Amino acid sequence: MNKLPKDPLIQKAYVFAEKSFIGQKRFSGDPVFSHSLAVALLLAEWRLDSTSIVAGLLHDVVEDGGKTIEQIRSQFGDQVGDLVWGVTKIGELKFRGSDEEVFVENLRKMLVVMAKDLRVVLIKLADRYHNMQTLSFLPPEKQFRIAKETLEIYAPMAERLGIGELKGKLEDLAFPYVYPKEHDWVVNLSQDYFQKAEKQISQAKEDLKKEFKKENIKAEVHGRRKHLYSLWRKLLRPEINKDINKIYDLAALRILVDEVRDCYASLGVVHKIWKPVPAIGIRDFIAQPKPNGYRSIHTTVFGKDGRIIEIQIRTFEMHDQAENGVAAHWHYGQQKNTSLSDKKIEQGFFAPDAKLSWVKQLVSWQKEIAGSHEYLEALKFDALKHRIFVFSPKGDVYDLPVDATPIDFAYAVHTSLGDHTAGAKVDGKMVQLNEPLKSGQTVEIIIDKNKKKPSRDWLNFVVTQTAKKEIQKHSKT
Repeated sequence: MNKLPKDPLIQKAYVFAEKSFIGQKRFSGDPVFSHSLAVALLLAEWRLDSTSIVAGLLHDVVEDGGKTIEQIRSQFGDQVGDLVWGVTKIGELKFRGSDEEVFVENLRKMLVVMAKDLRVVLIKLADRYHNMQTLSFLPPEKQFRIAKETLEIYAPMAERLGIGELKGKLEDLAFPYVYPKEHDWVVNLSQDYFQKAEKQISQAKEDLKKEFKKENIKAEVHGRRKHLYSLWRKLLRPEINKDINKIYDLAALRILVDEVRDCYASLGVVHKIWKPVPAIGIRDFIAQPKPNGYRSIHTTVFGKDGRIIEIQIRTFEMHDQAENGVAAHWHYGQQKNTSLSDKKIEQGFFAPDAKLSWVKQLVSWQKEIAGSHEYLEALKFDALKHRIFVFSPKGDVYDLPVDATPIDFAYAVHTSLGDHTAGAKVDGKMVQLNEPLKSGQTVEIIIDKNKKKPSRDWLNFVVTQTAKKEIQKHSKT
């Protein structure tokens, strides 16, 4: 049973699934059961509960193994049956094609399933990850469709669920199939730079370890290489303009410690060895966590050779939650809640409401937005777009889609703040209201209490559904 937990129900599901797929082969030539096992092993690695692992082993037996949901329910219980049914339903949804109505309706269905029990989507993400690893064995037209769907739906979903490592892996696996020329260009461009950066990081690691030993700080130091797809997107930014010399985090250092106090002690050691870069500064996401719960200290320093090094400092628990997102929250929730009720599971006790508010918002949008096209825009350009994090003057952190403006920020804070916006300052300087914001900026909204309603012209540049909806509401009056 490899590294699966020794649980009687998991053992039973293992045998049941293996028998269901006897004689069946994948395009790769491997037994079909090898896929089910790979999914279950990943869920075990994420330390999800036994019910999820059982559902992972059984997730394809209805579609490909000739079994019925009723058989699953009778042998493994209703919870497992519900999860397998949910994954099967999502598996039937096609997100690519010319029919926009069908595409949007399928997204709606997925979100309804997701809002009921998030474990369904975690199993589906594990399923997609293994399928992406074996994508090369499929026909070219299937490769493109599945990879494109992965970039547009599943990688952003992993990001929104806080599973950062999986998001990066999914993007890198899809990249060569969707953008083959661009992929080859980035590989060729970055090869020498990665080697130099990794050599620098390797030396920096040794310097840090020596200093930590002197200071009696127990810490692990790891090097981290930037994901290729993320690097490509960064190279396309106007301020970078494809100049790889302007990218400072090709390789970076990550320091892992036991306690929060050790994070700050480690920061002191880092700045003792290397001077921080004033223009970038320190970003303390421990004192001010990101809206998705991400916690870490980021600092950027001048290395010995003058090259800039990015360093992240966090506890082991913070690292687990940063890499595995809601899956880690599920694990820690289990540890604190030994008796799990169905109600707690349905409410998603393992992931606080704040972390899943966007899921509930998407479901509520289904009732508010009549047209499929408008709903699709809301999904693609708000919910599933790459995110930025900006600060209010009080230090609160707000999660917004890329290209969000001060007006989008104002409506994210409060409806009345958006309605009465007269101007904005970003990092202390006045900016245009249509100026796209960047991660790490501090945004201050200047209000005019006498202003009756927002300007209809704002609709030409706002990107969030919340801002559009509020501005349109006033436009009709």
